[in-house]
Amino acid sequence: MSYVAVMLLLSSAFLHATWNFLSKRAGGGIAFVWLFTAIGTVIYTPIVCVFLLFNPYTGETINLIYVVGSILLHLLYFVILQKGYTKSDFSLIYPVARGLGPMLVTMMAILLFNERPSLAVFIGTAIIVGSVFFLTGGITIFNDNRALSAIRYGFMLGMIIAGYTLWDKYVVSYLFIAPLLLDYLTTLGRLIMLTPVAFRSWTDICDEWKTHRREAIGVGILNSLAYILVLSAMVLAPISYVAPIRELSILIGTIFGIYFLKEGYGWQRIIAASTIVVGVAVIITG
Repeated sequence: MSYVAVMLLLSSAFLHATWNFLSKRAGGGIAFVWLFTAIGTVIYTPIVCVFLLFNPYTGETINLIYVVGSILLHLLYFVILQKGYTKSDFSLIYPVARGLGPMLVTMMAILLFNERPSLAVFIGTAIIVGSVFFLTGGITIFNDNRALSAIRYGFMLGMIIAGYTLWDKYVVSYLFIAPLLLDYLTTLGRLIMLTPVAFRSWTDICDEWKTHRREAIGVGILNSLAYILVLSAMVLAPISYVAPIRELSILIGTIFGIYFLKEGYGWQRIIAASTIVVGVAVIITG
């Protein structure tokens, strides 16, 4: 596997955990999603304009219709993510959502893209998924309503993550739409779709700006940057390798939740999350 792809994914993992931590700390709903989406659109517009000046899009216009699918999948992800963060601990729902994704992606990559992952990929993915199970408390989760809530939201998010990962892999690798352009169009489309809803509660948007402007700016910048790095890695490496390595962000996110948000089960969750690193190492070295 390309070491450039590995470095892109490791950088993305840290950025991804950071923006999710900021999003959890804000605890906002549609208003917060609209706010950081608007900020991201404003910040990345000049960057994309310069990029297109030197790298104009030369593909078929009809291919851009696939961007609509990306917009809908990512919009659904952000809305459910914010809802889930109001219902359960960050250090629970984040690893469940991120842990389920690579298992589903690896399975579907074999069917959809005819990839043939090595045995190390299957072993590493199994370690990651198993670690997430124990991270959330193992079988004891069935006696904890808050943990069960995390499982429900995490399962929905994991399915959506797998969906948009596979979809976007096709867009950047087979339709050759540049990662930066795809992410920007997805963000812009999300802004357009959310604006009519958000403007009905403009007061909430103003409140979010007053109380969580720093978090919104941070998410607006880091969310797109993290995913652009992932999309770039998808161009360089099979998706069955990319998806599991991304989940190193689980360890980072768990530490953030425990030490900055003061969530419980500190060492238990950190030890379980650390085994995810082992799974990632198995995939990389394999």
